[in-house]
Amino acid sequence: MFQKPPAVSSALWDSSQNGIFLSIIEFKRPQLSALRSYALGLKIEHRQQLHKCGTAILGTKICASYKPSSKPTFGKHEPFPQNIDLPPILPKKKKKPYPIPLKKMQQAGRKDKKLAEMGVEKHLYPPKNGLLVPELIPIAHRVLYAWKILIKGVAQLLHTMPVYACSECSEVHVAQTGHRIQNCLGQSNAKRRSFHAWTKGSINDILFPIESYHLYDPFGRRITHETRFQYDRIPAIVELCIQAGVDIPEYSSRRRTKPIRMIGKKVIDRGGFIEEPKPWRSANPSSLVDLDTDGASMRFPPPPSSDVPRIAQETMDAYEVVRLGVTRLMKKYSVKGCGYCSEVHVGPWGHNAKLCGEFKHQWRDGKHGWQDATVDEVFPPNYVWHVRDPKGPPLKSSLKRFYGKAPAVVELCLQAGANIPEKYKPMMRLDIVVPDNEEADLVA
Repeated sequence: MFQKPPAVSSALWDSSQNGIFLSIIEFKRPQLSALRSYALGLKIEHRQQLHKCGTAILGTKICASYKPSSKPTFGKHEPFPQNIDLPPILPKKKKKPYPIPLKKMQQAGRKDKKLAEMGVEKHLYPPKNGLLVPELIPIAHRVLYAWKILIKGVAQLLHTMPVYACSECSEVHVAQTGHRIQNCLGQSNAKRRSFHAWTKGSINDILFPIESYHLYDPFGRRITHETRFQYDRIPAIVELCIQAGVDIPEYSSRRRTKPIRMIGKKVIDRGGFIEEPKPWRSANPSSLVDLDTDGASMRFPPPPSSDVPRIAQETMDAYEVVRLGVTRLMKKYSVKGCGYCSEVHVGPWGHNAKLCGEFKHQWRDGKHGWQDATVDEVFPPNYVWHVRDPKGPPLKSSLKRFYGKAPAVVELCLQAGANIPEKYKPMMRLDIVVPDNEEADLVA
């Protein structure tokens, strides 16, 4: 809505200039807030009247208004906050939150049901129709290559950097000694007063082994509980790259040339069923060793001390490539995760193997509660406490609120001499001074 601002006008009349009327209008700028951005709106009306005497009267009306601008004035890249909260610990006796709001899923379901009742075929785009996305094939190759470098780098750093893992829970600590924070939730924690039972950590404590079933045709027959042993279990990141266009001879995948057709949730044309090739165990699995974390520390010898900073930086860069690539691939390719346990399935729908043993699994007959998976479920960050002085005294439970956290790979590479990205520093709380035990009660 335009509003006429207050104005002060003065008029000059000169009869020697053929009856021209000059008007000078001076606007007064209203008082606006300096914390918000405003957009200037102008509305100009021109009027012309011709009388019988031949005198023309010209008039121009200008209205201006200031309204708050909807677009921010700052750039796309906002500065990272000074400190952020630590990642929340999800309760085990409750289902995980949906990545997509429930209302949006219900609206999409009602729309598909309405089209199915009308007999209208659902319009699918790649890769939802079984075809590959050409733009994502190079990304899948880079992710798989960075995944090999990440496994090799972490395995080499474990020879020089001490890592401890709790034998009763999933807690991991990167330092010379284990911390003294009483947050163990494993069995017999009451006898230990919630102190951790530290043992030497392995690569599986740094990189959680999230595996999924390999499918020759993700749109083919679903895996049942009786046929689950006929399919191989491989890392979920490797399976995601295979379905995105990476060809591994031992793990072949069906490449369609014609899209599948669906009406509602029913597939009406998938190009027929094709007999899957024999398992990869009949071939030479030498090329698959680098894709798995099992036994990685035995495959790679300890590096020289002069090469540790370089290996740490390469590992840190590979970690960022894998995480960014998995994020981009999961925006297109469907990955399902159980809402109760850590099971992950790469494909348009989950399997029917009854292997879930978490909260209320008896009500579901052991079946998984499938929902859209997040990046943290496919590639878990595994947050650990950040140690500013690895050779200093262990972290104490009384000063827990002054400590920060970081992903296990980031903390390992940081202590090995790598430069980490700025996005991890707010959670590490580097600007907070850790007080002594006597001063902790005096801190507000």
